[in-house]
Amino acid sequence: MNDRVELTAIVPDELHGARLDQVAAQLFPQYSRSRLQSWIKKGELSVEGAPQRPRDKVVAGARVEVCATLEKSVGWGAQAIALDVLYEDADIIVVNKPAGLVVHPAAGHSDGTLVNALLARAPELAQLPRAGIVHRLDKDTTGVMVVARTLAAHTDLVAQLSARTVSREYCAVCIGALTGGGTIDAPVGRHPRQRKKQAVVEHSGKPAVTHYRIGRRFGHHTQIDVRLETGRTHQIRVHMSHRHHPLIGDVLYGGRPRIPKNASEALVACLRAFPRQALHARRLALLHPQSGEEVSFESPLPDDMVALLATLAQEDPPSNADAPPY
Repeated sequence: MNDRVELTAIVPDELHGARLDQVAAQLFPQYSRSRLQSWIKKGELSVEGAPQRPRDKVVAGARVEVCATLEKSVGWGAQAIALDVLYEDADIIVVNKPAGLVVHPAAGHSDGTLVNALLARAPELAQLPRAGIVHRLDKDTTGVMVVARTLAAHTDLVAQLSARTVSREYCAVCIGALTGGGTIDAPVGRHPRQRKKQAVVEHSGKPAVTHYRIGRRFGHHTQIDVRLETGRTHQIRVHMSHRHHPLIGDVLYGGRPRIPKNASEALVACLRAFPRQALHARRLALLHPQSGEEVSFESPLPDDMVALLATLAQEDPPSNADAPPY
């Protein structure tokens, strides 16, 4: 059974004169651009009650309305892939994503993704935008993710993310000995020359804020606890690289492994073999979309990061040894 989508939004001043399809993407980010354009062409997304073309310009203060049928996502099949489910009810599914699992089918990853696994577990997700996914983790980032099971829950969670009321905490291990915590407030957008990368882009980037504090400080590396205020693509990786402290194992933003002078054979082997960016989504807190009560979910540190931290501690015991272990 298909669900009906009914949404209304007012065009803000900063979008005055922009194309309707571009405005719709900003007003309704929970839906893909292709879906929004399809609704515009069908007349199911209108401006002040009148159908428009995707390229038509809109004015500030105009009322944009959606009254559409949410059809099943095409091309995303169910696959019996094991999932580590931390919590599940009629409204949400909370999973512990492993390293190496892509979230959405895309070029180069047409199947074997988290979405394929979720559709096998909960077929009703095929009716939802992006199969219920409201936020992502990179392929090689591990940890906790929440997925909506109903359209109402999806709309509510997207609104919470937009309002920045969802708390997302990460554990990361970066290169270099940081002297203290801090906040990185620097806009993130597509790298101007390397299209597969994101970067700090002052004029065209989207606002991005990352808060971090020292967890454990080693001689040449630091384990940090990170809290996201925004959720841009690769945000933590980009921000820490921008501060010249890229994450261990992050080839895209940190380059080849950096081996400290006089490092032991064990540390050299560990750093060279670490297979991914050392980043784990440890905790997620939000308001339950049905009850309104605050709920939180935690994911234990994966074995590869536990082993990494143990090797760093053996090489150079952390200066703040009283810090709780993971």
